Amino acid sequence: MMDRPLEGKTAFITGAARGQGRAYAVRLAADGANIIAVDLCGQIASVPYPLGTAADLAETVKLVEEAGARIVTRQGDVRDRASLSAAVQAGVDEFGRLDIVVANAGIAPMQSADAWHDVIDVNLTGVYHTIEIAKPTMIEQGSGGAIVLISSAAGLAGIGSSDAGSIGYTAAKHGLVGLMRLYANLLAPHNIRVNSVHPSGVDTPMINNEFTRQWLTEMTARGEAHGAGNALPVQIMQADDIADAVAWLVSDQARYITGVTLPVDAGCVNRR
Repeated sequence: MMDRPLEGKTAFITGAARGQGRAYAVRLAADGANIIAVDLCGQIASVPYPLGTAADLAETVKLVEEAGARIVTRQGDVRDRASLSAAVQAGVDEFGRLDIVVANAGIAPMQSADAWHDVIDVNLTGVYHTIEIAKPTMIEQGSGGAIVLISSAAGLAGIGSSDAGSIGYTAAKHGLVGLMRLYANLLAPHNIRVNSVHPSGVDTPMINNEFTRQWLTEMTARGEAHGAGNALPVQIMQADDIADAVAWLVSDQARYITGVTLPVDAGCVNRR
């Protein structure tokens, strides 16, 4: 019989329509968890590449169900507490509990001159909202849990360019480390573990689009790509690579790990 270490648990995942969020949903479903999946399924003006859609979220539903799990989805904005709260409540009403949170929703409007506020609002404030909305249920249950904040190699090193969106991205991803460390202490008495994961480049629509590729080219041309690249001989990772690490962090195999910044970056940060 296939090992399903998360059988009977429920995971709440933001930004789940595609990319890394979808990979987390499918992997945790394969490990036995039921899924509460939220995505904006709309566009933000400062983001130059297409964001996830309702059709993308529907594909996540299909893949999760094929993995043998149940799923509740809602279109919701991490900047809006009310929509997040409604999503979590719908999932808890359906599955009866909440054990795992993966705060993944994020944007990378690197070259957008007016992107500072949007990227801080989504990538940092949105994660704060996600934790705050999820924690009362997790605390009330009294059975512990695990929260993973999806940061970046840019949350551990000064990676980026002089563009406003890029500065905001790096600032927000560094800010997640502060959130993680404080919440790890605040929630430890409830046996709720909080960690952050820090990927380098991952082959998702956020990176693999013409706008981000152009930004990377221009950043290199301006001499701002200091020490860019991974130490291991791999240019870009796959979302499943990061999902493997997240699945381990939320499992009982990592039951005493909290307050940790975990690079899954092929040695990117270590080069700096």
